Amino acid sequence: MYRYDEFDRDFVAARTAQFADQVERRLAGELTEDEFRPLRLQNGVYLQLHAYMLRIAIPYGTLSGRQMRRLALIAREFDKGYGHFTTRQNIQFNWPRLDDIPRILGLLAEVEMHAIQTSGNCIRNVTADHFAGAAADEIADPRPIAEVLRQWSSIHPEFLFLPRKFKIAVSGAATDRAAIRFHDIGLQLVKGADGAVGYEVWVGGGQGRTPMIAKLVNAFVPETELLSYLEAVLRVYNRFGRRDNKYKARIKILVHETGLDELRRQIEDEYAAIRGGVLTVPAEEIRRIEAYFAPPALPARAVSSDRLEAAKRENRALADFALQNLNPHKVPGYASLTVSLKPVGGIPGDATAEQMEVVAGLAERYGFDEIRVSHEQNLILPHVALDDVPAIFEVLAAHGLATANAGLITDIIACPGLDYCALANARSIPIAQAISSRLGDLERQRDIGPLSVKISGCINACGHHHVGHIGILGVDRKGEELYQITLGGAPGANAAIGEIVGPGFPADGVPDAIETIVETYLANRTGPEETFLTALGRLGEAPFKEALYGSR
Repeated sequence: MYRYDEFDRDFVAARTAQFADQVERRLAGELTEDEFRPLRLQNGVYLQLHAYMLRIAIPYGTLSGRQMRRLALIAREFDKGYGHFTTRQNIQFNWPRLDDIPRILGLLAEVEMHAIQTSGNCIRNVTADHFAGAAADEIADPRPIAEVLRQWSSIHPEFLFLPRKFKIAVSGAATDRAAIRFHDIGLQLVKGADGAVGYEVWVGGGQGRTPMIAKLVNAFVPETELLSYLEAVLRVYNRFGRRDNKYKARIKILVHETGLDELRRQIEDEYAAIRGGVLTVPAEEIRRIEAYFAPPALPARAVSSDRLEAAKRENRALADFALQNLNPHKVPGYASLTVSLKPVGGIPGDATAEQMEVVAGLAERYGFDEIRVSHEQNLILPHVALDDVPAIFEVLAAHGLATANAGLITDIIACPGLDYCALANARSIPIAQAISSRLGDLERQRDIGPLSVKISGCINACGHHHVGHIGILGVDRKGEELYQITLGGAPGANAAIGEIVGPGFPADGVPDAIETIVETYLANRTGPEETFLTALGRLGEAPFKEALYGSR
């Protein structure tokens, strides 16, 4: 698990004290908002529509019960009693007072947390598969290399003022659950013919105004050489990325305008010049960091699942939860358990202080003191004994955390939208709530099968609408909030960008439109085994457009 070393401790303490002085000067009027802006962004502080917002880093989505309890304390004492977990595996507090933020940062530092590089044109929080270290289909745990990347990218002197923000994701499993093809750099852990660990390096993915799928620039970079190679990629981007137009400043535009072959040549030239030097990570150092991520010693007593099976026969709600929210573990008798932050009709990604404390307690008692945040805005207990699931479920159910919808249509990703964000054109949260309420019947959801809905309140695509099986984008048309619908997006190995099906709908028409799409799929699929994406690929968009718009 991510842990401070001596440098981290001293640096974070110094940064917190420095920012406290900057806040004091801002409040005293010695700094204007324009002067203060770059200083606060370096510390994860945004100015939203109604208040300041603080975004806290959760490296590769992993945290302990103690850290979760500290987040609960901050929610209760400095916010409105809740926090919002984001698609970058971070947490945001939407209502802190500016003069309280230095104290919050001090409280975070006490539990080895911070808000550095959660904003600004720098390398942001490195994200990873939320089942890393536990999944049955994992090749190897990618979090040790994510920690290497965290150490390398933190206050990197060359890369603190890039042309634009820069995002890295890493996956170590056969199934890509980290959406690596929609990141500036995506890393897929692979093993060579000799068993040596390396990484595919994908460059130039992203969403926003110009969504693009990343290109494979190198099929195998040895793990000891990965920093050298990524340094080469960042140097080329820093040198040639556009700074004259922020809408064309991401590396995806550089890949597109330069061409993959030429960009690969530039990267390889830079790589050849720097490889073999100080950026080579000794294998023994990687093994040392791997020890931080050693899986827990799983007691043999838990290999049985008899208790769970008996409880499922007596409790249909538990059976539904176990079917939907448990993911196969590499060790027999265990599972990774998804704690849904998507109650039917609720706000996606929000958790109250009490709920955070409940999850912390469950992790400490049943989950080897480990919690994950998924980019789908849920929480994960990665290592739970199957026989402990009934007890965990009972506690979750008592606190509104036992919704059995992981991967179903109400497991919606949504950005904060116009309720909070100064960049948004439209609201996202009420749309998510309305769709969830309309389609919340569990039997119906299970009949529909795996179908993702993702909602963004503006073209910046913080709700990942481009990669939703059904994507929804809020736009402003002459002062009216309208919502465009896209079909066919996918974030994994078969990455795809959804296509707009037609004119936008007013807010109150969106639930009807989504239901129409669902009913068209159900009426035209070959059987329950044909998923929405498969049916869409076979049918094309025509029957959905006809159902939505008719002759309009």
